[in-house]
Amino acid sequence: MTSQIIYTGNLRTQATHIQSSTTIETDAPTDNQGKGERFSPTDLVATALATCMLTTMGIKANSMGIVLDGTTADVTKIMASDPRRIGKMIVHISFPKTLQTDEKQRTILENTARTCPVERTLHPDVELDFQFNW
Repeated sequence: MTSQIIYTGNLRTQATHIQSSTTIETDAPTDNQGKGERFSPTDLVATALATCMLTTMGIKANSMGIVLDGTTADVTKIMASDPRRIGKMIVHISFPKTLQTDEKQRTILENTARTCPVERTLHPDVELDFQFNW
């Protein structure tokens, strides 16, 4: 088992990661009857995409002798309707100015990010906009 989720009421859940016992809470977004005081489930999907991109790039960078510490991702999720779903996710990844990479290394790392497991899991109708700021 990966996680256990409890519905705690008022459109909120608490998820516990079984291996580490860490928890996160979700809230329905304000545009869907919620308080918006926590990540919404769809926020977590968009966040999972960016964290997966950074993690897989980190794994590849380690094998290349590159340190990506300090790399950031800014995520924007845009909802669509009929049916209500994630329509678009925008991920802007920014690398530290001190990072020394050549064009080949950058291409390898970008391709690694673009093919992370979460990206490969998403429905093809979800529009993805990735930008890499070196």
